[in-house]
Amino acid sequence: MEKETARIEAFSDGVFAIATTLLILEIKVPSPGTADLGRQLLRQWPSYVAYVISFAFIGIMWINHHRLFTHIKRFDHLLMVFNLLLLLGITWVPYPTAVLAQHWGYSGQKAAALLYQGTYFVIAVFFNILWRHANRAHLFGQDFDSSATERISKRYAVGLISYLICIALVWVSVPASLLGNVALAVFFAVPPKFVIGRGTGEGNG
Repeated sequence: MEKETARIEAFSDGVFAIATTLLILEIKVPSPGTADLGRQLLRQWPSYVAYVISFAFIGIMWINHHRLFTHIKRFDHLLMVFNLLLLLGITWVPYPTAVLAQHWGYSGQKAAALLYQGTYFVIAVFFNILWRHANRAHLFGQDFDSSATERISKRYAVGLISYLICIALVWVSVPASLLGNVALAVFFAVPPKFVIGRGTGEGNG
């Protein structure tokens, strides 16, 4: 029998796929005849770095979204709304990625980094809302380990607090702030069994 949330998951997977595809469209092909092509390609290194990092971040968020929906077996109206809000944040990622790449090394670098980090903080908020609603509404399957609920909630809370720290770090050092973001991505990429017990957890990129 088809899982109740199958259509939600299929739609979500499509949105994640589109978001990762849009990232590459922000890397522009240099115009011919204006300068040495090799130099132009080298000058675009911020775009390459931003693309790789954001692709990895979206990929990790997709992994954690998948992990969450392995436990969610039922849905209600609010779950669909909260999932759409999360996907709204995901589709927004290519824009701050492009802004950060374009303004890296210029006077607007700090503002671009704030926009970038703020985007991931909002996504973390949406992940938390989705998880907490699924928990309150008892949308998990019978095989879900309810004893892990508190530990999973704490893991999600780590994401919120950590992204706030990354935002604060922008005022100190933009590279340090982005390194914090990378560290968070690594944290949430780690399989849950190594963090909160085998088969019991989720993450939030």
